[in-house]
Amino acid sequence: MGTARLVAMLLLAACLGLPAMAGAQVAQAASAEPDQPADMLVPPTSASDFTASQLDSVLAGSWRSPANRARDVYRHPKATLQFFGVRPDRTVIEITPGGGWYAEILAPLLHDNGHYVAAEKAPTADSEARDDDSALRKKFAADALHYGNARIVQFDPKAPVFGAPASADLVLTFRNVHNWVMADTAPAMFKAFFAVLKPGGVLGVVDHRADDSASLDAVKRSGYLPTSYVVKLATEAGFTLDESSEINANPKDTKDYPKGVWTLPPTLTLGEQDRAKYLAIGESDRMTLRFVKPVVPAAASTP
Repeated sequence: MGTARLVAMLLLAACLGLPAMAGAQVAQAASAEPDQPADMLVPPTSASDFTASQLDSVLAGSWRSPANRARDVYRHPKATLQFFGVRPDRTVIEITPGGGWYAEILAPLLHDNGHYVAAEKAPTADSEARDDDSALRKKFAADALHYGNARIVQFDPKAPVFGAPASADLVLTFRNVHNWVMADTAPAMFKAFFAVLKPGGVLGVVDHRADDSASLDAVKRSGYLPTSYVVKLATEAGFTLDESSEINANPKDTKDYPKGVWTLPPTLTLGEQDRAKYLAIGESDRMTLRFVKPVVPAAASTP
């Protein structure tokens, strides 16, 4: 057994809760190896430290496209995923990942010890769904080393099912809820998130944030949503709002553009018109919400 593999196994045993017996077996095997510098075998102090180091490694990965890496300054992937509680040993379902911006991070992070599932609209739904499905499948097929264990599932937006009930640790969705609101499928989507999550599981939502005073009818075609409405969708499906974060806030976003949120980068719908102005604003102001599926206490036994 090579030293690098031993170190990785020790880290996982220390940080991700492997049984004590497995850790003892690894330590016994390690004793047969030549002595190594002590600092090579000191594990991180916590599972969160281990996750942080793994995220740093993935975010620096050469497989990430330069265009996608340029968006990190706006999308704060490390802080966002840590806020949601993502760990390398979890089962994570990402809803409609598009071309795979977060898939480039999540699939490699979960490759060895967790499970990454990309949930896409059935390709027959519309041309965008067909393009996204094709792009993601090509990305996964071209790099088995990083995406070989990733899985794609397809769903009907009007009657969505994302997997076996109570099978996922986290469901994540980035900048998608506004599309479901415009298509009148949002309540069904949130109910399906609730069904696929384990009790205690997390739903992480990032989306374009309207002003608190804005009404849903006034803004829903702009791509922005009132935070209160997204919370309402989740709580009506059974979730509890655990915490909100300003990780993805952008105070420069005035939210009053000719083509809605798509006026801003990365879409820049107006092309060269006022391009410098919109690039200076950056990507949209976004809500970042963490919901939890309640753990239902066991019923008391009757004497």
